[in-house]
Amino acid sequence: MPRKPEVHTVPNPNGSGWVNEVGGREVSRHFRKDTATDAGRRIAIHKQSEHVIHNLDGKIGRKNSYGNDPCPPKDKDN
Repeated sequence: MPRKPEVHTVPNPNGSGWVNEVGGREVSRHFRKDTATDAGRRIAIHKQSEHVIHNLDGKIGRKNSYGNDPCPPKDKDN
């Protein structure tokens, strides 16, 4: 089964602020990272996909899955 496109919250490559991208296409722009992250989360929930949040240097800071995760975390019983 093909994977759904991930939602990436990244620094705006064409200026200041932050953008959300799905499949390499810009879907929203924001002045602040927190508002971009909130919008990206809503998009990922709607698309039931992964939300990848990048740091200012472009490296991945966090990932959240809002879809059918093929490799869910295993709970440990203590």
